[in-house]
Amino acid sequence: MHRMILALSTLGLGMLTAAGLASAGGLTEAGELQAARLNALAGGPVSARDKELLERWGCLSGTTSVFCQSQAHRRYGHRARSRR
Repeated sequence: MHRMILALSTLGLGMLTAAGLASAGGLTEAGELQAARLNALAGGPVSARDKELLERWGCLSGTTSVFCQSQAHRRYGHRARSRR
């Protein structure tokens, strides 16, 4: 009986550990988005996945990379004003 309780508690602890590692692993979309935004701050997206995430969720405000500037203009519909 004690062996069975020990085996079940070990199995449960292993499952909790695996779930914790999966949720805090940094490979979630939020972690990828943060990495993409930091790459954009450093000069621009470095992969197609970075571009996809930045197109979907946007860059941090104040990011001066060419990619983020073009996204800001496209996203909000800024147009060059004609002078009269």
